[in-house]
Amino acid sequence: MVSETSGIHHVTGIVGDAQEAIEFYTGVLGLRLVTQTVNFEDILQHHLYFGDAAGTPGTVLTVFPDPYGDDGRVGRPQVESVSFLISEDSLPYWQNRLEDHDIELERRERFGDTVVQFQDPVGTHLELVARPATEIDASALESWEYSPVPLEHALRGIDGVTTLSVNPYATASLLETLGFEYVAEQGERVRYEAPGRRATRVDILTRDGPYGREGQGTHHHVAVRVEHEDELHEWRDLFDDRGYDVSRVKDRHVFHSLYVREPGGVLVELATETGGVALDDGDRAAEPSIELVLPEWFEQDRDLIESQLPKLHLPETISK
Repeated sequence: MVSETSGIHHVTGIVGDAQEAIEFYTGVLGLRLVTQTVNFEDILQHHLYFGDAAGTPGTVLTVFPDPYGDDGRVGRPQVESVSFLISEDSLPYWQNRLEDHDIELERRERFGDTVVQFQDPVGTHLELVARPATEIDASALESWEYSPVPLEHALRGIDGVTTLSVNPYATASLLETLGFEYVAEQGERVRYEAPGRRATRVDILTRDGPYGREGQGTHHHVAVRVEHEDELHEWRDLFDDRGYDVSRVKDRHVFHSLYVREPGGVLVELATETGGVALDDGDRAAEPSIELVLPEWFEQDRDLIESQLPKLHLPETISK
């Protein structure tokens, strides 16, 4: 029988240039490039995973680089933004760091937290949410010692996402089915939380607005955590019975997943919990690496794949 989900597994966006994404997410935000692999639906496209040292679910942002794709437009129904958690004491550091990289910031208060809003090089909406260190549970995370960001200021994983829905009530209904509970609302923002220890918040914006367009600078989907593959099949049957647009269960090498397009239009993935999504054969030494990692069923096409993908490198700011 299906059980409630415990929070966000990862968020996936669409960017332009793969190297530019690496420079920003590792060189500026200090995340580890956990894995360089390919989009399993298009093996001639990169899929880059960024997160803590192990790629612990709840810390991971992944991107599909699409250098020849059109610019996207943020709107309904999409994940509007993803927020990363930082210690309140690190707020001055991050404001200075982002400004030193000529990144425009907007600071605001939300549910008692200070939020710093900014964008990546192609306009993807990102946030830092500052919270007292005593309220942050980072015990399950593995800091990456080679990061250009000092350990005391490192991102503490994903805090949550903000969604734009064409039917906020339907989106809320799906969240409740997945185990999220209503906790508060502020203006046009309604907050739901999962019962887990990290990456638990999903905000629904109830405002009307233009429709979005998938492309560079937009988030593609948000994934939530489930414990076992067997649960995915049960979830699939449940969604299918309710008439949702749901995929088959898919093997993503280090986790299994399925995708459901909820009636509010937001694409949600359910992904199995793992100790980490690093595709480096269990090497958690987490030394800087840029190797292209492929699951065994793509190895026979490695020469073709490598010949079609641009060569990538880590920023010079990554310590070795």
